[in-house]
Amino acid sequence: MRESLWLNTSDHTAIHVMKWTNKTTPKAIVQLSHGMVEHIERYDDVARFLVEQNIFVYGNDHRGHGLTGKRQGALGFFSESDGFQKVTNDLLLVTEQIKHDYPETPIILIGHSMGSFLARKYIQSYSKEIVAVILSGTTYTSSAELFLAKQAAKMTDPLQKAPYLNQLIFGLNNRKVNHPRTEFDWLTRDHESVQKYIADPLCGFVPTGQFFRDLFTGLADIHNQAKNHHIPADLPMLFISGDHDPVSQYGKNVWKAAHLYKELGLTNIMVALFHKGRHELFHEINKHEVFEFIYKWINNILTNLGLER
Repeated sequence: MRESLWLNTSDHTAIHVMKWTNKTTPKAIVQLSHGMVEHIERYDDVARFLVEQNIFVYGNDHRGHGLTGKRQGALGFFSESDGFQKVTNDLLLVTEQIKHDYPETPIILIGHSMGSFLARKYIQSYSKEIVAVILSGTTYTSSAELFLAKQAAKMTDPLQKAPYLNQLIFGLNNRKVNHPRTEFDWLTRDHESVQKYIADPLCGFVPTGQFFRDLFTGLADIHNQAKNHHIPADLPMLFISGDHDPVSQYGKNVWKAAHLYKELGLTNIMVALFHKGRHELFHEINKHEVFEFIYKWINNILTNLGLER
């Protein structure tokens, strides 16, 4: 069963949330945080799979995305200020709704791509609200890269689309795809999924200059070890990526990102790279292998924590 609801934030922004449930009592809840220039409804397949395993799913359209962005009247725009923090706080609002609906039920946060950056920001402050986190298609960004990106963002009009920055981030992503059919083939080997993405007016749009400023601020924050120091050492973390994902430098930067947390003494970290997988593992030709892998990992975590029902 799939439902939509709306939550109102403290700054009066309406956040669109989808939830997937059935009539039983869930063993756990997965909270999804989607990626850049897409929306939560694209996660229907993985959500339905998890519900079949008695794991319910909640996920919201971030500000500037999906139905949240449509109601805002601005796709590709978080906020005039502190956008990344506000979107992270929106995730907490969804967590609070989950806890209201299903008290005492363990929550696992899954973030994909930009959603993984938001999940990494979330666990800096709110890790006690969840029992584990899964990061899909995440990456590591050096301080030099962040400095250059921030300088480029400063030269954009904050309220206008920023095609130059968009090209800077995505322009080379197809370079290792043999005979690409479209500019988005780097997302997945599944041609039907790519075509649906291209045809979807809520996907693939060009964000604003302010969006990129917020994004780069958020990236700087999640690489700040002083802020990461507050994450509990025993928080289970799963990093998943395709080894053909250009966002993670073909898997290399996933290991670098995981190492950030290992340096701080986190003890329950797992990295899994899927052979020939591209950026969107949840839309790949072997997506059910990915779904099963995630489900087994979640089950193991629940068992180890004594939370299995």
